[in-house]
Amino acid sequence: MVFILRSYDEISGDLLRARYLLPGESGYCDMCRRVAGYIGACDEEKNEFEEIMLSKKFLPNSPTLMNAGSGKGQLSACFVLPVGDSIREIFETLKNSAIIHKSGGGTGFNFSSIRPSGSQAGFPGGKASGPVSFIKIFDSATGVIKQGGRRRGANIGILDVDHPDIIPFINSKRAEGRLRNFNISVMADDSFMRSPDDGILEIIAGNIIRNGEPGILFRDTVNRKNKVPGLGVIDAVNPCGEEPLLPFESCNLGSLNLSEFVSSGEFRYDLLKKSVRTAVCFLDNVIDKNRYPLKEIEDATLKTRKIGLGVMGFHDMLIKLGIPYESPGALQAAGGIMSLIESESVGESRIIAEEKGAFPAIGGSIWEFPVRNATTTAIAPTGSISLIAGCSSGIEPLFGLAYLRRHLASREYFIVHPLFSKALDSGFLKDKSGIISEAYSKGSISGLESLPEDFRALFKVADEIGWKAHIDMQAVFQDHVHAAVSKTVMLPEHSGTDDVIDAIYYGWRKGLKGLTFYRNKSRRDAVMTTGDGCVILPCRSGFCA
Repeated sequence: MVFILRSYDEISGDLLRARYLLPGESGYCDMCRRVAGYIGACDEEKNEFEEIMLSKKFLPNSPTLMNAGSGKGQLSACFVLPVGDSIREIFETLKNSAIIHKSGGGTGFNFSSIRPSGSQAGFPGGKASGPVSFIKIFDSATGVIKQGGRRRGANIGILDVDHPDIIPFINSKRAEGRLRNFNISVMADDSFMRSPDDGILEIIAGNIIRNGEPGILFRDTVNRKNKVPGLGVIDAVNPCGEEPLLPFESCNLGSLNLSEFVSSGEFRYDLLKKSVRTAVCFLDNVIDKNRYPLKEIEDATLKTRKIGLGVMGFHDMLIKLGIPYESPGALQAAGGIMSLIESESVGESRIIAEEKGAFPAIGGSIWEFPVRNATTTAIAPTGSISLIAGCSSGIEPLFGLAYLRRHLASREYFIVHPLFSKALDSGFLKDKSGIISEAYSKGSISGLESLPEDFRALFKVADEIGWKAHIDMQAVFQDHVHAAVSKTVMLPEHSGTDDVIDAIYYGWRKGLKGLTFYRNKSRRDAVMTTGDGCVILPCRSGFCA
C-alpha cells in the first residue's frame, strides 16, 4: 500500500476548513484576526492577541476559536453538571448537557447520587435501575446531539468507589464500543487508598489492561488543593480531567506552545513571561465576552472566574534543546517552566484584580491577596489545537515518529514528525527512507542499533517510556498547576494488572489528582496507528481542547 506523505500544515488546513473557519474566512490568519478582534477590549489588546496567536505561541481552546465573533459566542470547553436522584432531576441534567454539547462544550458528571439498581424507587414494589442505566441514556443523547455540530460532544461519568453499583460501572466499558461518548472514572478517597478493597482494584486494573478504562480520581487530593473550599466539595471533572469543577462551573482554557520559545538551542524565558501575561489577559476577557448556555453556569463561573493556562509542544521543546523526555533534565525543565508560568499568571491576575476587582468568591478561598481568577493554570491534552499549531500535544511524549493519522471523516494522513525528519536530514541522509520505514513498521527506532544511542533516546516514543517516568512528569507539572493535568500513562503491550495497581498507588502518593492509562494495542479503534498495527493514540470519547 502506498501512502502519500502529508505535512502538519496540510492537516491543519483541512482541520480549519472543516471545523473552525467561518464563511468568508480563507485560513488561519483570518481566524486569528476574528478571535482577537472579539476578545480584545481595546486596539492594543486586539493587536497583542492577534500577534500571539499568529506566532502560534498561544492558542485558546477550540470553542473560542470556533465561536468568538460568531452568532454563538459560547467560548468555554469545560463544564460540570450536578446529577440528582429523582427522574425530574436526572432528565433536567440531561437537557442541560444537550444544550452544552450543542454549544461546543464537554460535560462531567458524578452519578453517585443515583440510588443503586434494585433499591426501592417511586412506588411500592418499584425498583431503581441504577446509575449505569442512566449513563447509557446520556450516552445515546450525546450521540444524537453530535450530529448537528462540528465535533461530537464529550462526557465523563464518575462514580464513587463505595457506591453499591461500582462493579457494573467499572465493567460498563469492558467491551470496546460501549458508551462511545463517555470516558469513565472511579472516584477514590484516601481511606480507600490506605485500606483498599483489593478485589475492586483488581477489576479496575483488569479493565484498564483490557481497554484503558476506567480512569481513577483522588477526591481528597482534589479538595486539599481546592482554591475555594468555602464553596463546597468538588466531586467531578471535565471530560479530559484537567478541570475539577463545582456544579455548574465552567472554565476556558488556553495553551502556550513551548516549542516556539526555543531559539538557537536556548529557551527564551523572557518571551515566555511576556506571553503568559498576554494569555492571562486574553483568558480573563473570555469570561466576560462569553455567552453562557445556562444562567446557572454564568452565575457559578463569574463567582470564581477560573481560567486554565497550560502548555503544548513540550516534547518538541525538549527535542530542540537536546533533552530526552525520560531524563532528570526533562523533569528539571518542566518544573522550572511551569513554576514560571504559575508565578507569572498569578502576578498578572493580581494586576487585573487591582483594576477590575478580585473574583467575587475570594472570601471563601485560600488566596491571601486579591486575584482576578480563583485558578490560573491547567494542562489540557490539546489534541486539535496542537494540530493547528503544528506541535506535540500537551505534555505528552511523541506517540509516533512515522504513522497514519485518521482524522476528519476517516481520512488518513501519513505523517513523519517534522523534527525527526529534520534530524535525519542533518545526520543520516543516506538511509533516511529506511529509518522512516522502520519507525513506521515497528512503531519506533529503538531496534536500530546503527543509530547513536543518544539519538534514539531523544526520539523515544510514548510506550517506550516507563510508567514511573510518565507519572513523574505529570507530578512535576501538577506541583505548579492549580487545576489538574491531563496526561495518559502509556503502558507497553506486555503490562499486567500488577503494573497498573503499582502505578495507581505511585500516582496517589505523588499527589496527582487523577490518572488515565492506555496499554499498547488494547484497542482496535484508533486515531493514530503504525505499520505493525500498534494503536498509539486510542479513540477516546473526550475531545481535546
